[in-house]
Amino acid sequence: MESQISQELKLRYLPVAIILSDEKPEGALQFAEGHWGCVIAMLSAAAKGKTAAFDSDTVTCGGGKIGLGFCSEFEGHPGGIEYFLSTGKGEGFPEGEAYKKTPELAKAFVDELPTTDIPTRYVIFKPLSEVDPEREKPEVVVLLANPDQLSALIVLANYDRPTSDNVSVSFGAGCHQIFLLPYAESKKEQPKAILGVTDVTARPYVDPDLLSFAMPYAMFLKMEANIPGSFLEKRDWKKVRERIFGCCGNDESR
Repeated sequence: MESQISQELKLRYLPVAIILSDEKPEGALQFAEGHWGCVIAMLSAAAKGKTAAFDSDTVTCGGGKIGLGFCSEFEGHPGGIEYFLSTGKGEGFPEGEAYKKTPELAKAFVDELPTTDIPTRYVIFKPLSEVDPEREKPEVVVLLANPDQLSALIVLANYDRPTSDNVSVSFGAGCHQIFLLPYAESKKEQPKAILGVTDVTARPYVDPDLLSFAMPYAMFLKMEANIPGSFLEKRDWKKVRERIFGCCGNDESR
C-alpha cells in the first residue's frame, strides 16, 4: 500500500503501519525475552523497512506494555510508578526520572491514561508499503516528519473539519504517543492525530529533527483522499516542498 502523503511530503522514512494480529510475521524483529528494549527503536527500524513484532512476553518495559496495550496498569515497578516518574523513593529504589514534579501529579497522569487490553497476541510494526489492505487492516499509521512536513500534516488533518484542534500534543511515553493514544482516538467519531516522540527518554532513537505523527487508519485514509484540490497543490506549499530533502524512493522530480 503506497502513500501519496509520503510522496508529496518527501518523507525521509517509510510510513509505519501498526497492526494487531495473532500471527507473528516470518522473520520479524523481536526483543529477546527478558531483555529490555525501547519500542521507539523498533519504530525506527520499521520506518527503515523492517517488520517488528511485540508480545507481552518480550516487552519488559512497563511503559511499553501499557503503550502497546498488553496490560491496563503498571505492575511490579519497585517503589511504584508514580515515584519513578517523579522524585524517586529514596535509597534502594530506582532513581526518579523527574518528568512530573511530585508523585501525586505522576499518579494523576497515570490514572488518566486511556489504557486498554488488546484482543490479539501480537502488535506488529511494518512498513505501510508492505501492507495488503485486502487481508490486513492497520489500527494506526505513524509518520516521522520534520517541521516543514509536520506543518503540512497539521493543516491536512484540519482541512475537512470545521474545528481547528484536530492534532493533539500530550505528555507521555513515546509508545503511548504512537499507539495507545491514537488507538484510543480511533474509537471516537472525530478522532485526532497525535504528535509524539516528545518523550526525552525515547528521543535518542529517532533523528534529532523528527517527531512522530500518528493517526487512526481511517483518518489517514481521509487525509490521503483529501490531497487533490488541497493546499498541497498550491504555490505556497510548493515553495516549502522545494527545500525538503527527500529519500526512501520518494520522487524528487515532482
